[in-house]
Amino acid sequence: MGRSNFRNASKCDRVSILPSAALSVQVQNINLPSMKQTPKSPDFIIIGTQKGGTTSLYNYLIQHPQIAPAAQKEIHYFDLNFDQSWEWYCSQFPQPQTGENILTGEASPYYICHPQVPQRIYDLCPKVKIIALLRDPVERAISHYYYYIKIRYESLSLEEAIAAEPERLKGEIEKLLANPKYYSYEHQHHSYLARGIYADQLPAWMKLFPKSQLLILKSEDLYTNPCGTYNSVLEFLDLPPHQLQTYEKYNATQHPPISDTVYEQLKAYFRSHNQRLAEMCDRDFGWD
Repeated sequence: MGRSNFRNASKCDRVSILPSAALSVQVQNINLPSMKQTPKSPDFIIIGTQKGGTTSLYNYLIQHPQIAPAAQKEIHYFDLNFDQSWEWYCSQFPQPQTGENILTGEASPYYICHPQVPQRIYDLCPKVKIIALLRDPVERAISHYYYYIKIRYESLSLEEAIAAEPERLKGEIEKLLANPKYYSYEHQHHSYLARGIYADQLPAWMKLFPKSQLLILKSEDLYTNPCGTYNSVLEFLDLPPHQLQTYEKYNATQHPPISDTVYEQLKAYFRSHNQRLAEMCDRDFGWD
């Protein structure tokens, strides 16, 4: 076929008459940049309170078919590990496959009372759902104390520890606020009374997160009606209801009887704080 006839031939005809050598085209591999997956941050965070049932609730939640656990229940990124990178934090959570509707979260009970944490969470996870379990502060303080006796974080008697707390915590909040890298052993561990003053802790969370992202529960409701409370949390997370075969109590602390004097002293101490909490939440928690 001449040059003019080749020009007028159809595309198929042109291919059929090309020499076989011309068809041996080497296709080179093109290394396209890989699409970097956005790190998975938590969908929910249980912020506390310590000795308020956070371990039980977290273990119930991760048994739901649409919730995957973090590498550990307490990651403590926003309080104790904030020197780590954001990528490090996200690496603690399972990364779902495309289109997979799986939620994940953590439970670090020091979050609720650490003064730097609410803003840190809001800055990095503004859409996360926050869950707070509030226990009768008298029972919480007693359980906290005896748990620390058990793990040898405390050597004073209950009466002595309560009396020593103001001096132990003196200036610690100010130091935590002034220095983002400051760590307070006393504030984390010996805050038996301070951790139960929820009316001082919740305003920062309420200011930053809308009601649709903040769920406040009574620990006693979890203890007496674990199934109902569990499913209330699932509803808050926009997940279908689920039933567990058993609702085991995790990390429960047994303690000897408390003297009436100390018990009444604690009740008197928390009474005004509980009243402030009831007004703040428009709810009677029934602890008095």
